[in-house]
Amino acid sequence: MEILTLIVKRVSYAAMLLLAVVVLNFILINLAPGDIADTIAGDMGGATAEQMAEIRADYGLDLPLWQQLFRYVSNVMQGDLGYSYFHTQPVTSLIAERLPATLLLVITAQLVALFVGTLLGVLAARKPNGWLSHIVTLIALFGYSAPVFWTGIMLLIMFSLWIPIFPVAGMVDVTIEGGWWSHVLDIARHMVLPVITLSSIFLALYSRLCRASMMEVLGSDYIRTARAKGLSESQIVFKHALKNSLGPVVTLAGLQFSAVVSGAVLVETVFSWPGLGTLALQSIIARDTPTIIGILFFSAMVVIVGNLLTDLVLRLIDPRIRNRA
Repeated sequence: MEILTLIVKRVSYAAMLLLAVVVLNFILINLAPGDIADTIAGDMGGATAEQMAEIRADYGLDLPLWQQLFRYVSNVMQGDLGYSYFHTQPVTSLIAERLPATLLLVITAQLVALFVGTLLGVLAARKPNGWLSHIVTLIALFGYSAPVFWTGIMLLIMFSLWIPIFPVAGMVDVTIEGGWWSHVLDIARHMVLPVITLSSIFLALYSRLCRASMMEVLGSDYIRTARAKGLSESQIVFKHALKNSLGPVVTLAGLQFSAVVSGAVLVETVFSWPGLGTLALQSIIARDTPTIIGILFFSAMVVIVGNLLTDLVLRLIDPRIRNRA
């Protein structure tokens, strides 16, 4: 019952936050210099004054900003994110087409970073002055200092010119024939480089944090008691210490989820991944305001949901905060 009350409270906060995001994004983008009607007319090859007036009337651009905002918020509450000027189709349909590819990339990269980063942190914490700990430190420093787009470009060059074993662009190979298993393997091969690129910086953060947290837990009194009882090192590390060390890592993962989503924009651009990042770049260049606002709305929703799930997972794995409001 307490969990249900918590979920209702968090969902209410999330709804208010999403409303604030929609309002703020709409106002900021519409206050930017330039006339959207000019962009639409330019794509048409030019327009007369009468045609420009018709364009503004058709898209509601002739209304005061507060009326445009009220109309847009009302439509969003009904699931209507507007109509794309550039792609000439509803924004909801555009996002629905691209969202699965972005979610697949983002969630996979986050899981890889969490699993590998936690494993490296645990191994490094067992022997803090060993060679493995120093290797993990070097990996973390490189991963954290290298910009994600630079890592992607380096991998693209390496695997397109020197080691051509993975695809370097797109999500599927249209020449692949066979059943669903062949297509799954093809998508997995296309995901290797984008996932490595996107997860590199977060893997570095999680490995260092897990190492520090594990070292603190391994020095606790109950760990010394477990060793005195004759428990094996594997039991101590993975059964007792790891669970109490995951709290900071899971918290950081939730806070970094927004960075993963924003990093996906650069990664998708580098590897021509057909997700929301590529769509956002096209929309920004074309000044397609409804699509830009729609993508920002969905990105905010993904981040908020990720933070909510992080809060719930923390309460499940850490009894100390389970009953907090």
